[in-house]
Amino acid sequence: MDPRQREMAMATKVAKTGIERESGWLYYLDKKGHVSRVRMARGGGKIRKTKPQIVVKADVKREDGFLYFIDKQGDVARAKMARAGRKKTTTRRTASTAKRKAARRTPAKRKTAAKRKTAAKKTARRPAARRKTTTRRTASR
Repeated sequence: MDPRQREMAMATKVAKTGIERESGWLYYLDKKGHVSRVRMARGGGKIRKTKPQIVVKADVKREDGFLYFIDKQGDVARAKMARAGRKKTTTRRTASTAKRKAARRTPAKRKTAAKRKTAAKKTARRPAARRKTTTRRTASR
């Protein structure tokens, strides 16, 4: 691996701040490029809303395609993002997968309101049509 590739694979330091971390605090790089901290929400109890505190005014200018963070030494570092904001490339679909996806997309056919009404009428008529008139034969003697 040549040095340029190694630099992109690992994180590079952007600003040396040397922050001493305290437990229970989340340290991050804010929108203005300063190192800030805020209380962590832990334990599911009452959430204490605290305003972010600026720890060090680093004035870091961000570049697209990099992830900025506070490293173990307390300095601001950046690492190249895996996709760096690019969109995913679509893979070619085979005919069988296209058919399966199309089959999943088509919903089951539903009867329209007019068809439902005619079906209801037919079922209402059927019992009347099936009745047979039976005449009682009386025994005449």
